[in-house]
Amino acid sequence: MEINLLVLRCGELEASKRFYELLGFGFVREKHGDGPLHYSSQDAGFVFELYPLRENEQACNSRVGFSVKDIQQVLSQVAITSQHEFNGKQIYIVRDPDGRSVELREQ
Repeated sequence: MEINLLVLRCGELEASKRFYELLGFGFVREKHGDGPLHYSSQDAGFVFELYPLRENEQACNSRVGFSVKDIQQVLSQVAITSQHEFNGKQIYIVRDPDGRSVELREQ
């Protein structure tokens, strides 16, 4: 089994795009039919999409995790909310623009 799609609803779509680009994702703008403008990336071997929140919708408090290259460069540009070690690897928890916990580790 493997993940093939992750969609995050974002209150600040452009800020979220910049945050996830910092982690190494490259996005293209998409719009399907009469759906909303959104961003899509297939850089990690699955489809990762950022959609705007719908009216009266709130961002969820889901947690996502990514292994990133040059983690120190990424960490120098975000606030670390906590960190711990797991299986000999340092794990850093940061928040995306919607307040979701994002787990980062060195790739």
